[in-house]
Amino acid sequence: MKRFTLIAVLTFMIAGSAITKIFAQQPDSIKVLEYYSLFSEYHKNKDYASAVPYGWKVIEIAPVKFAKWIFYKMEDCLWYLHDSSNIAQEEIKAINDTILYFYDLALKYRPEDKAYFQVRKAFVAEAWLNMNPEEVIRLYEQAFEWDKNLSSYWYNRLGQLYIAQANESNDYKLKAIDLYNFLSEREPENTAWVETLESLVENIDELVVITKKNWAANKDDLSRAWKYASTAIKAKDYQEAIIPLEFLVEKSPETINYWNQLATAYQKTDQLNKAEAAFKKLIQLEPDKKEHYLNLGIVYKDLGKFAAARTQFQIASEKGNGWALPIYYEGFLYEQAARNCSDFDAKVVFLLAQQTYRRALSLDASLDMARERINALTGAVPTKEDYFFRKLKSGDTIPITCVGWIGKSVTVP
Repeated sequence: MKRFTLIAVLTFMIAGSAITKIFAQQPDSIKVLEYYSLFSEYHKNKDYASAVPYGWKVIEIAPVKFAKWIFYKMEDCLWYLHDSSNIAQEEIKAINDTILYFYDLALKYRPEDKAYFQVRKAFVAEAWLNMNPEEVIRLYEQAFEWDKNLSSYWYNRLGQLYIAQANESNDYKLKAIDLYNFLSEREPENTAWVETLESLVENIDELVVITKKNWAANKDDLSRAWKYASTAIKAKDYQEAIIPLEFLVEKSPETINYWNQLATAYQKTDQLNKAEAAFKKLIQLEPDKKEHYLNLGIVYKDLGKFAAARTQFQIASEKGNGWALPIYYEGFLYEQAARNCSDFDAKVVFLLAQQTYRRALSLDASLDMARERINALTGAVPTKEDYFFRKLKSGDTIPITCVGWIGKSVTVP
């Protein structure tokens, strides 16, 4: 600090003893305006060496008044000079000796941008000053506590420090995993984060174990529980994911995402009664969400409760203003039910299924799976001969009686 101050004073004095005398005779309120004017002019002209002494004077006299501009512009000057090939080593050392002090002032007088200045303070501590990595890590971590939306560039610098300093006596490996997992979720198109994450563990199963241990170390931490759950889901270990998800819905019963993931995990592990309860909870939380009714219908279908499933599919279609997908599933119910009938009765139910698929396709022409089922059932529906031998003609109605819950009829084409 002393060395840089001496250089700054000498530089300032070189600007001219006459100016110094004039400034000395003026009150601080007037002097600081002239100092800032000179500083801004030099900064605008990229004469950073001449700007710095005036910038320090402004900070010394009126750091609050000029905080909105002075710290950003001074940072421009200091970074440019530090990296300039034309600057003497003693001047670089002077900047290094004062740079942390400068950022402390910026943090004090410009708290609105404290995360910005903190992360750059961490950078200079790391890259310029080669400070102890443990101290640098703490500086970066503080910045991210203040603002999680900082650039991924800074996150990556911290991540690389975690990796370099990781050993058996600290949790830096786990922190690195968490960090790159966060980045991979925030920027899924950036494969570098996934590659780094994969390099930290032998496989995704190891990551599940690590996040499980991390949660076990602090069972009340919802973020750790979610990390464990989401990692298990990525590993397709849904049984493992249920453990933290049940904890999460207990602690935060109004969080939609937790219930969604838990309901899906129950489905994936064939715990259908629990899945039913979870989707009912979701309907309670979001009564207008069409997907909840569709998913509950699928659960009922898998439980063999076809009538209940159809009701949910019909509600889902209504909630979706004629959503075609639930109608497709309704057709699938009829197709499944037809297998409990025989001969002509089965053909009639297959016809109902085919007609339902056609209705779904009319609502959404891109629903290829409905088109596939229509074609697949071509040979399963009644033929002209079937109608002829039963004395049925086009337009006649055939009630479906072999499956009680259907309660519908079909019209002879």
